[in-house]
Amino acid sequence: MPDAAAEPGTAAARDAAEEKSALSHPPVEPDSTAGYGDHPDQVIDFYLPRGGAGPGAAPVVVVLHGGSWRAPYDRRHISPFAGFLAGRGFAVASVEYRRGAEGAGAEGAGGEPVAGRWPDTFDDVAAALDALPELVRQHLPLADARRMVLTGHSAGGHLALWAAARHLLPADAPWRTDRPTPLRGVVALAPIADFEVADQLGVCGGAARQLLGGGELFAERRPYADPALLLPTGIATTLVQGRADVDVPQAVAEAYADAAAKAGEVVGVTLLEDVGHYPLIDPVADACAVVAEEIAQLAW
Repeated sequence: MPDAAAEPGTAAARDAAEEKSALSHPPVEPDSTAGYGDHPDQVIDFYLPRGGAGPGAAPVVVVLHGGSWRAPYDRRHISPFAGFLAGRGFAVASVEYRRGAEGAGAEGAGGEPVAGRWPDTFDDVAAALDALPELVRQHLPLADARRMVLTGHSAGGHLALWAAARHLLPADAPWRTDRPTPLRGVVALAPIADFEVADQLGVCGGAARQLLGGGELFAERRPYADPALLLPTGIATTLVQGRADVDVPQAVAEAYADAAAKAGEVVGVTLLEDVGHYPLIDPVADACAVVAEEIAQLAW
């Protein structure tokens, strides 16, 4: 997440204002929380559906938060978005996972916290998805786990795309599954979806390279982590992207869509005019309503 200091009228100032709005909402407390492991970050918040999004039991929307896979940004900042979806009639599971280490020596080259942990971040997302069917039965009794949609914002968008592609991971990957995860689809919001392009553009201070350990490890680990190399998934996928996004530029989403097309898969890309990075998860922004509609199209 960027430095909010910027001159009025600039793209950076607009981005800072959008970030301030999205992060100004008080956290929305979940109806329940359950662990999927022993670490304090291995938890999932559950939000019961309120209102009606359609006929029958509520679909489950699995939310993976962003924040460049860095420790200071946890699921609390996306809880208003989770609450917004619950208010639209969805059952919501908001996943926490281990991010970059905190404390002395945990800073990257620019002084920011290091992005992610290898392999812990991926261990957690895989474990959470594996645990979800049983946890949904326990904590979301009005939900239909057969109608599950993954969504995630920014770094969380990457994790959503990755989680849907685990059956395509290299044979020696510990997270590989023998069949696709039973999903209705994925709605990735401004995702860090192509690591090569993101690295070239320096997205989020080089977060993708940090996530994979930097140096030669970046190329070595990309086949295990980069959604653009894990195609075609066979799972309905839509990317929602603001054209004015200066944090994760449109080129990253387009690169993923191009890679999917080359692999013989059509990925939907919804481009929103005059929208930056944060309105996609801001409950008071029109873009957030668009996101809910995109989820509904896959879920119902």
